[in-house]
Amino acid sequence: MSRKRPVSLSSSLARRLEQLILDGTLKSGKPIPSERQLAERLGVSRNILREALKELRGRGVIDTQHGRGSIVKGLVPNLEQGNALTYLFREHPRTLYDLLEVRELLEGRAAYLAADRGTEEDFHRITHAFEAMEQAGQESTDPVRSAQLDHAFHQTISEASHNPVLVHTLQSLMELMLNSVLASVNNLYHRETSKKQIDRHHRQIYNAVIGRQPDWAQKAATAHIRNVRERLLEIEQEEQRLDRSSDWEKLLR
Repeated sequence: MSRKRPVSLSSSLARRLEQLILDGTLKSGKPIPSERQLAERLGVSRNILREALKELRGRGVIDTQHGRGSIVKGLVPNLEQGNALTYLFREHPRTLYDLLEVRELLEGRAAYLAADRGTEEDFHRITHAFEAMEQAGQESTDPVRSAQLDHAFHQTISEASHNPVLVHTLQSLMELMLNSVLASVNNLYHRETSKKQIDRHHRQIYNAVIGRQPDWAQKAATAHIRNVRERLLEIEQEEQRLDRSSDWEKLLR
């Protein structure tokens, strides 16, 4: 009967670090603490830590960058600028509605899990993102800045879900997601009724998550994305109607 080989301290530590990545404690795309800080926090020697980090680099879990230290890599490949889906999204604007359907499903579930599993630290980050978004909505006229803060609010909620596959899937779609938020900012924020509805939905999502009401959080998040999709469709249809009307006027002259 063969004996199992004992797991080395460095391999055991590597597994522990992987779990911190899966839990979202060590976040994708973010630098991990310095060797000294991490060794002290985990109660291990720096030599053992270096061996564990070497294992993670070999598995493609982290990457070491000059001047930034070790960075956690995404579990799901990011869509780079030249990616085919990114190209199709840019060249075929109607894929925006397909993305909003995906957001409705994923972000609704993320809100549910955030309300159910979120920690006080998660809620502090969500509150900070919510307040920054609200303040910018009152002061900023920069659509890109507004879109970034809107996206950041939704991202902090997804991170509070503590579902690593969900978090990393949403992060892999980050560029497309940000573009979809920018579309809603550009088309809806200057319409008073639509902006008020979006603000109301954001507050409902925030209150439901912080209040630990999973069902309400999911309903509010789903209603929010669905409302954005429906409003954008209405605007598109109205523009098409105006174009047809203009064409007829030219023919009748």
